Amino acid sequence: MIEHFDEELEIFSHTSEGYEPTMHYAGWRVAIANYCEKFDKNKYTHIEKHTQTDEVFVLLHGKATLVLGKELRKVDLQIGKIYNVKAGAYHNILLEKHSKVLIVENHNTGRDNTEYYEIRRDAE
Repeated sequence: MIEHFDEELEIFSHTSEGYEPTMHYAGWRVAIANYCEKFDKNKYTHIEKHTQTDEVFVLLHGKATLVLGKELRKVDLQIGKIYNVKAGAYHNILLEKHSKVLIVENHNTGRDNTEYYEIRRDAE
């Protein structure tokens, strides 16, 4: 959702479940991810890597874990720290209920420049 404060300020928010690109400028975008089944630690089905962009994650509240590499290494996020996943690194973000993460990446990030790796549930 966007609010126009005046011609010099826009205010963005996202309160429903899932991922929402809230705003973009030039070549980058800022998104918010709220818990949904796609980000559940017991239900996610793949990791992904972006071939043309790093991706930044900032935990705003709740609990979140980054899954890294085909080895599925886990890193628990701390509120307010910036986690930069480098281009070409397999990853996924997992959220617990009522958690919120800020995401920054190139505006054109999508299926055309992202590769997916399906995981087996017994691999964890």
